Amino acid sequence: MNKTQFVSSLAQKAKLTKADADRVLNNVLEIITEQLKGGDKVILTGFGTFSVGERAPRTGRNPQTGQPIDIPAARVPRFKAGKVLKDSVS
Repeated sequence: MNKTQFVSSLAQKAKLTKADADRVLNNVLEIITEQLKGGDKVILTGFGTFSVGERAPRTGRNPQTGQPIDIPAARVPRFKAGKVLKDSVS
């Protein structure tokens, strides 16, 4: 399912126009992004938790030349599914 299909499904289930559903989805994603940028967690009980993880610096290899390269430390978004989501999928 891509974003357009998701917006259509959201509009139908919530009885919204597609434009309103698109604005709602964009605002939800913007809020989650802002909270993660600030280092906070976003916990949606039953669905899951969005958080930021730290990736340590490491040495990798250039796949074309085999030469070692330094990969800097990075902050990466993480998602851990909640129990209700896990149970409904399995």
